[in-house]
Amino acid sequence: MKLVQTRIRAGVWEGVLTGAGSGAGAAVPQLEVLHQERKLSGVTVAAVPGREGDFQVRVPIPPEVLSEGVQTFLIRRGDDTLAHFTIITGVAMEDDLRAEIDLLRAELDMLKRAFRRHCLETMG
Repeated sequence: MKLVQTRIRAGVWEGVLTGAGSGAGAAVPQLEVLHQERKLSGVTVAAVPGREGDFQVRVPIPPEVLSEGVQTFLIRRGDDTLAHFTIITGVAMEDDLRAEIDLLRAELDMLKRAFRRHCLETMG
């Protein structure tokens, strides 16, 4: 399964999810988008007409999450991170290093939670 960004326009991130299943009865994948460990609402996933197994993904970006600096959004299905996107506001940055560090922090937080959950399940 692969999720590819197509554009960000009018405050909405858009992408196409491929390889998510095929056939007339294929279920629409359930995706979640996280920003600073908070789920965002309004995410839509819809079948692409004429392209079996492909889905259009739309993520509205709430204005209240945008602030000075780097904002990273994780798009996930279950425990799998399918894609991420980063928005940088304020002072122009020479490179994307801060965005990468922010993404690593988000991934590390996710791994810590999963490890702690695993330890609790296996000990109890």
